[in-house]
Amino acid sequence: MAAGGGSPSIVEFFGGEDGYRCGYCRSDTGNLSHGMWAHSMTVQDYQDLIDRGWRRSGKYVYKPIMNQTCCPQYTIRCQALHFQASKSHKKVLKKMLKFLSKGDVSKVASEEEPMDSHIEDAVPCDFPYKSESQVSQSELTPLGVDHTESVQNEDKDSGETKEEVNVQKVESDSLQICAAKDTPVPGEPSHSAKVVHAPPKPGKGADLSKPLCRKAKDIRKERKLQKLLQNQKCTLEGSQLPGGDQAFLLQNSKPKTNQPKTIEDFVLVSLPDDARHKLEVRVVRSSPPSSQFKATFQESYQVYKRYQMVIHKDPPDKPTINQFTRFLCDSPLEAEHAPNGPECGYGSFHQQYWLDGKIIAVGVIDILPYCVSSVYLYYDPDFSFLSLGVYSALREIAFTRQLHEKAPDLCFYYMGFYIHSCPKMRYKGQYRPSDLLCPETYVWMPIEQCLPLLENSKYSRFNQDGKAVDEGRLKELGRVRVLHKRTVMPYSVYKKRRKGPSDEANVQQYASLVGQTCSERMLLFRS
Repeated sequence: MAAGGGSPSIVEFFGGEDGYRCGYCRSDTGNLSHGMWAHSMTVQDYQDLIDRGWRRSGKYVYKPIMNQTCCPQYTIRCQALHFQASKSHKKVLKKMLKFLSKGDVSKVASEEEPMDSHIEDAVPCDFPYKSESQVSQSELTPLGVDHTESVQNEDKDSGETKEEVNVQKVESDSLQICAAKDTPVPGEPSHSAKVVHAPPKPGKGADLSKPLCRKAKDIRKERKLQKLLQNQKCTLEGSQLPGGDQAFLLQNSKPKTNQPKTIEDFVLVSLPDDARHKLEVRVVRSSPPSSQFKATFQESYQVYKRYQMVIHKDPPDKPTINQFTRFLCDSPLEAEHAPNGPECGYGSFHQQYWLDGKIIAVGVIDILPYCVSSVYLYYDPDFSFLSLGVYSALREIAFTRQLHEKAPDLCFYYMGFYIHSCPKMRYKGQYRPSDLLCPETYVWMPIEQCLPLLENSKYSRFNQDGKAVDEGRLKELGRVRVLHKRTVMPYSVYKKRRKGPSDEANVQQYASLVGQTCSERMLLFRS
């Protein structure tokens, strides 16, 4: 994925906020973070920012001050291509299948889901929206570039993409997920368990000259799948799944001997003709809002309102439409399309779960160059018994694998923040294999190596190489790009023109937090 073919990201940096309320330990002022308001942002810039510990809530992008905040929040990602569902994950998938086919609502104690939502990083009211931008749109429209002092290769990261990215028109707003294909990636170890077969001793074991004996159950499964593929008109962006892909799906869904079941084995199974319920998962673009997003906005908001009132005990007047829009619908991410990208494009989406024609849950997600990033989940409390937090996380992992088929670079599922000091937030570590981001060198470390360190101290540098440094750190402050009086210029030029007290310390802090690459690509607004 290239670094964005449209307009550059424009941000206002607010510096370190005063401490505010923590949703984990309930401290009134212990939650400390740096924040910035993103007026617009390319998906590549946001990908690079979350790989440096940033995260968004609406258009507010924040980065915890890890060695000072009360509950350090470590960015966590799951290696979606190698993910293996645990026993408790499979229980949730089976529970959904039983409910859909037989209407079974047995309320199994959900030990596998300690939280009501799988992404509970940001309770909307806790965010310091006092920092919301007051800048008018006209001030944010660059009129020109000041070349007074040319900066060599100033736009080296984003210039190449202007011609290369062919924007593809998408004819439909909705992406219906019917088939999530699961195939090994060339050069990558298969995420199915490897089975080593020893040759049988003479006179023992199978006769290798004869075809393998197949279980009747496996033959029935294959017949069911063929029937499913004949009956099911799978749509992707409003078009039928090509015949070649159907054959490919069929070939990959044949029972695999001695291999653990994948998520796809559960979500692609064909339901009996007399199934009690029908579940459909739709992905609609939330920003800019698609026609299908607008058409379902009110219904989606009502689900959110009930969720906040029942699960988070909000008073009836609190989950307002304005709060819902600002927190879960507004996004700074630009919609982008690339020839080697997913058909739905990159940007911000709502993944809607429709049960018998009604929305019962919505996963708010960002589709980025290397990952699907989960923002939030809300659901109808009447369906809590289906463990929708876990179910939606598993569906999002399957969705990541599906997108990977068209966009080879997209292979991770980001789950937000892992908070070891808050026991009820440790469940995110159960989606294996997963990695945590080192808060000092910004390299990914396997979670197994990080947990012993976090047992000793709530803040820890995971990279044990004492000589390792942040490779993306700020090296040249003068090259930071600034938007001043509607003119784009390097900081070295802006600094000479600026009247009044120096703001160098503030710009230095901003650039060191976003890193050299983003600081040279994004525009830092200066009034």
